[in-house]
This record gives sequence, C-alpha cells and structure tokens, in this order.
Amino acid sequence: MERKTLISNVTIVNDDQEQFVGDIFIKNGKIEAIGNNLEVDANEHVDGTSKGWIVFPGFIDVHIHGSAGFDTMDGTEETLRGMARSLIKEGTTSYLATTMTQSIDAIEAALENISHFQSNEDEAELLGIHVEGPYISRKWAGAQPVEHIIDPSIDQFNYWQKLSGNRIKQITVAPEARNGFEFVETISKAGILVSIGHSDATAEEVQRAVVLGAKQATHLFNGMRPFHHREPGIVGAVLLEEQVKTEVIADFLHSHPAALKLSFRLKGAHGIIMITDAMRAKGLPYGDYDLGGQTVHVTEKGAHLSNGALAGSVLTMDQAVRNIRKVTNCSLQELVSMSSTNAAKQLRLPNKGYIAEGSDADLVILDKELNVQKTICRGRIVFEKQ
Repeated sequence: MERKTLISNVTIVNDDQEQFVGDIFIKNGKIEAIGNNLEVDANEHVDGTSKGWIVFPGFIDVHIHGSAGFDTMDGTEETLRGMARSLIKEGTTSYLATTMTQSIDAIEAALENISHFQSNEDEAELLGIHVEGPYISRKWAGAQPVEHIIDPSIDQFNYWQKLSGNRIKQITVAPEARNGFEFVETISKAGILVSIGHSDATAEEVQRAVVLGAKQATHLFNGMRPFHHREPGIVGAVLLEEQVKTEVIADFLHSHPAALKLSFRLKGAHGIIMITDAMRAKGLPYGDYDLGGQTVHVTEKGAHLSNGALAGSVLTMDQAVRNIRKVTNCSLQELVSMSSTNAAKQLRLPNKGYIAEGSDADLVILDKELNVQKTICRGRIVFEKQ
C-alpha cells in the first residue's frame, strides 16, 4: 500500500523564504504538494492545529563518530543500525558515519563495513563517510592517536574509496602535511569535500588550500592553529574566507558561547554547519567509554581523555540548534541553514535540506521551544515524542 501522509496547519521553514503556516502532503517518501487546506487522499494525518508546531528539513550531521554505545570504528552492521536508530530521536534524518585516526586495518575494516550497508526505513539515512584522519597534524591531534597519523596519500585514498564502494563524501586533512596540497587538489577535483582540520596550517597555507579546492573547516577553533594578530592561523583565515563553510560544535564546551557568537557574526548563517562530533557515550549515563582504543571519561564537563583533551562530544543536534538560537538570537530560517541546508549543499544533495515539492520527505517537527516532537525519514514517521 502506498504511504501517503498529510501534515497540516504547521509553520513551514526554509532557509531562503518567509515562514508560513500550511500543509505538506507526502507520498512514497517524497514531498508531493505544499499548500493551504490541501484536499488529498492520505492514510496518515499529522494535525498541528493549535500546537504551534514548526517543520524544518531534517537535521544533517556530517560529523558523528558514534551514539548509544556504538561507534563507526566498531566495523559492524549492528553498530551502524544502532547509531541510525538513536539519531532519529534528536531530529537527525541523515548523517555521515565518521571514522578516526586508527591503524590502517581498522580504518579499512570500517570502510568495507559501510560499503555493504543499506539504511532501513526506520533509521536515519547513512549518506556516506567522513574520513577524519589519519592525514592530520601531530601537533593538533586532539583525541586522534598520534601513533597512527600518516602523510596524505592519493593512491591510498583512492584504494579506500574503492573499498568503501565510493561512499567517502568528506575528508578532514592537514593541508600543510607532506603531499598535502597535491592531495587537496586531486581529491577535490574527484568530487570529495575537503575540510581543513587537526592542522597547523598558517593563514597563507589555508588560502592556498582553498584555491586548490578545500571548501570547509572541521570543528572551528578545535584541533587547529588558533588566531594570533600577527599570524591569523586557520581560525582567522576561515572566518574571512567567504567561500569556506565551517563546522561548529555548539555544546558550550568545545567553544565558549562568545566564540560561537563571533563565528556567527563573521560567517553568517550560510557559512556555518552544525555538527555533534559525538562519540559512543551520547545518550548514555556518565562513565568511562572507549574511543579508538582510548578511555574517555564522560562527565557533566564533557568527554575527555585522561590527559584532559576533549574527545568528541555527547551533544545532540536538537540541543545544538537550541544552543545556537540562545547565543545568536538567529531566525528560524538561519537555524535551517546551519542545521540542514548548508550540509546538503556542501554534499551536493539537491533533494535534501529543503522543504519543496519533489524533495525527499526528511522532516523534523519541533515545538516552539525547538524540542523534537516527530521525526520523518523519507516519508515515514520514525520517532514521536511520548
């Protein structure tokens, strides 16, 4: 039987138009019609009358390692299913499974595992892979194990892409590393989104990498050469490079609220991509967890290695949205840009990140306080707040 769903009397928000109250008709996973008082034959009805519900395009998390006890590097189908099922609770409808710096064997096992994976209807959709490391700077390794950091290799990456079934969509790299600039240029021309991160690049080296094709920065302020008035570093260069978008982790731990406000003021909503950079402890009680063979201590102060280094986050996307709104007082349209549309554009996904006829029916329904009420993946209601 065809799945036909009508969502009525909700505030519909896109990044580039005035919000309006209307209806959305979904058929077979796609948005069939948008309007007012739609008269359609639906077998499922979501009525937002008098509830003040707001509909955003589903959140897209392009940088997430794990959740609910699972981690991409576990290299099993169960792991990817567990992650995908947990993410829908926070309004995330699609994501990039993110690897980390590890042994070559461990990275390749994770890539091969993802190559066989197909998302189910009741899960957030796996869009592909974000490879974070091992082509990074030892100086700015953060929680990435230094012993596994290596120089960028085009031949190795091409093998990895083949092994993954061509599912690598984004890579974090330090362009100043040996062979780094050649790598950035070649991989960018191959259609992979190159993000500068865990890097000691100078402002001039960032500018060079951007000319060669880099279009993004990984978790701004974290794992990178900081700003100095005589050497603006990656932070200064990225904030000024208009064509470069940047990830931010809006948990108030990775970056002070004032730093997030500064990045919003300089980059604008169209220059920021919200991410969680979450690890397997997300959604679980405080305690000790594993990240790439390292013990991570998770407390109310965040996720840290024994040496004090931040080791990912336990942030959810809906909390990130609320946090950004709190510190910037941005519009709903700007929140849509940062939580969905920008990521879809970076990954060249024309059917995601926007509520329009013909688009994928990936939606998150929020209340006025931006708490998730329902999550819809490819036309199917996969989460409802009880």
